Amino acid sequence: MKASRIAAAGAVSGIAVLALSAPAFAHVSVQPEGAAAKGGYAVVDFKVPNERDNASTTKLEVNFPTDHPLASVMPQPVPGWKAEVTKAKPAKPLESHGKQITEVVTKVTWTADGKGVEPGYFQKFPVSIGALPEDADQLVFKAIQTYSNKEVVRWIEVPQEGQEEPDTPAPVLKLSAAEDDAHGASGSDAKADDTEAAAQNTAADTSASDSGSGDGSDTTARVLGIAGIVVGAAGVAYGVLAGRRRNSGTAA
Repeated sequence: MKASRIAAAGAVSGIAVLALSAPAFAHVSVQPEGAAAKGGYAVVDFKVPNERDNASTTKLEVNFPTDHPLASVMPQPVPGWKAEVTKAKPAKPLESHGKQITEVVTKVTWTADGKGVEPGYFQKFPVSIGALPEDADQLVFKAIQTYSNKEVVRWIEVPQEGQEEPDTPAPVLKLSAAEDDAHGASGSDAKADDTEAAAQNTAADTSASDSGSGDGSDTTARVLGIAGIVVGAAGVAYGVLAGRRRNSGTAA
């Protein structure tokens, strides 16, 4: 009896822990596909879970940082959603690849064409961004989530280091150390360079092999030619000798 009460109490405690911890995981977040290195470019996913049982998420607004404006922002098409990009002039001059940037993206809004994100599901919204700042360790994207019942949740509280996570934290993108390449080349570019170099080496080896094969063929042909000449000369000599023997026999 006592054991069953302890088990029941443990089950209730476990449910309570899950109930308390669930909201911490069910919020709008941002994660890179691969690395988000300082000074480079990256594709990031804004992950939007549905926290309601009786409504669907039908709209998402993501505000881009103004303290570190991004020169390039391109959302990837998402089936069932329409993306709208809002631009504005940067507060301070911005350059990219030697060109002056007169407009930067300040917000991207996704609106559902159909049912949106239904209860029990989540949706990813990929965006290509860059160049990432070299003088920051993270970027904060404040987001607003709208449900089909007109409820609005503002994920705009900036998490502070050493403090508990706020109830509605803003999505934060952590930036990794800059790549060795000054232009922030991705690992795939480096692999492509290695592949190209390997292909060039293979081509050189093949060429050398073909050249060696050609030399071998020439040597073989020469040997066979000389052998043929020797055999022919021997045949001629034998014929001459045989003729002399026949002539000698006739004279006798």
